[in-house]
Amino acid sequence: MLKNLFSFSDRYRILHQTWFAFFLTFVCWFNFAPFATTIGRELHLAPEQIKTLGICNLALTIPARLIIGMLLDRFGPRITYSMLLMFTVIPCLATALAQDFNQLVISRLLMGIVGSGFVVGIRMVGEWFQPKEMGIAQGIYGGWGNFGAFGAEFALPMIAVSTSFFAGGASNWRFAIAFTGIIAAIYGVIYYNSVQDTPTGKVYKKPKKNGSLEVTSIKSFWAMIVSNFGLIFALGLLAWRLEQKNIHFLTLSQMYLAWLLLAGLFAYQSYKAWQVNRELLTGKKTYAPSERFQFGQVALLEFTYITNFGSELAVVSMLPAFFEKTFALEHVVAGMIAASYPFLNLVSRPSGGLISDKFSSRKWTMTIISAGIGVSYLMAHFISSNWPIPLAIAVTMFAAYFAQAGCGATYSIVPLIKKEATGQIAGNVGAYGNFGGVVYLTIFSLTDAPTLFSTMGIAALICAFMCAFFLKEPKGSFAAAYEGELPETATKNPIFLTEE
Repeated sequence: MLKNLFSFSDRYRILHQTWFAFFLTFVCWFNFAPFATTIGRELHLAPEQIKTLGICNLALTIPARLIIGMLLDRFGPRITYSMLLMFTVIPCLATALAQDFNQLVISRLLMGIVGSGFVVGIRMVGEWFQPKEMGIAQGIYGGWGNFGAFGAEFALPMIAVSTSFFAGGASNWRFAIAFTGIIAAIYGVIYYNSVQDTPTGKVYKKPKKNGSLEVTSIKSFWAMIVSNFGLIFALGLLAWRLEQKNIHFLTLSQMYLAWLLLAGLFAYQSYKAWQVNRELLTGKKTYAPSERFQFGQVALLEFTYITNFGSELAVVSMLPAFFEKTFALEHVVAGMIAASYPFLNLVSRPSGGLISDKFSSRKWTMTIISAGIGVSYLMAHFISSNWPIPLAIAVTMFAAYFAQAGCGATYSIVPLIKKEATGQIAGNVGAYGNFGGVVYLTIFSLTDAPTLFSTMGIAALICAFMCAFFLKEPKGSFAAAYEGELPETATKNPIFLTEE
């Protein structure tokens, strides 16, 4: 695969077009971070408000990834990704035109929907590449797409400065942010007219039931309910943060109303889950061993994604301001230095997937990388103004490598669980990455950067321990084809994680 990687034909064309779609959504999703302090000064925002906007940027991605996952499995990645890219221009223009904190909250909440684009490409790439190449293919898609965070932090400040003559000599952040949305919308039209969901002659498999994930055991059903509650909890945490002093976006009664609505949402989710799995729960249906998968394994992958992608979201959101304040730098310089963290996505996430493919054990790849995340963030805990800047950058990049490689390792497993439900499973796992980002940034908003780094490090070490003892190797991880698609070459073992 690596020999043909820079080919622009067949499946490689789809891979390149899809990672670039993800790249654009990431540029838009993080187009606020490089200008956080500048916008704060111009609109007279308190430091707590700026931190809260970082949380808002992630919050709606949690339900959006679940909804996008269901739409994806039903309508296919071509339509879903194209519509999402075209939608992106709305929150970008809303941010660019914002005049106060309340308008920014609404625009960044809407921007969180754009962050759900990642899920779509997971299914698209899974349709075009074989299980044995899944790690490197998904790693390239995710890593080169995540490189958009670098594009936002490195290129957008330069665009803002180079167009400052339109803003009376000040940093033209409004133009830079609006520009990203316009480009994404244009590419949405291009994507719709130039890709297809599956290779010619291959059938796009859809779940038999919609509205919730179809599980294969009663134990998995209850694990899924607990998982759904965790995502609702993260949104409740955001509502609480928006009511706190120095924020006051919500009143106390509005916060309680938000909690009541979230409780209603959880009840609706639970009802839909029961409806989809009613025959299983009432004993009218059982699944053959080859059809089963453990939701507990999905839950463990959700935890890995909290520790790797959740931490990446948190760090990318706070790092420019952290370098600016810690080392007394100009915001443009700080943004460029902070861009060293997302820059590594170009190689680190693909390398995580490649190691997972070549190491012959996706489980132990995940375990070792998670341990690396823990150690590297505990090192970052000690960064201070007394450090040489090159050493601070080196530690930051060390942490970046393991966090991003962990994302690649996680999604080398996700598409192998149950193919026809890949969108929903990827949505669940991806949503927990945002859950991690919301929780970590809430901790950061209440404490400081060293506390954030140490919290992320300890969580990753706990995750490594759980992977070592509880994560199971997916059967057929290194097969030449999905079960049943090419009978003459496919492995005899099903690729699903089975119940025991």
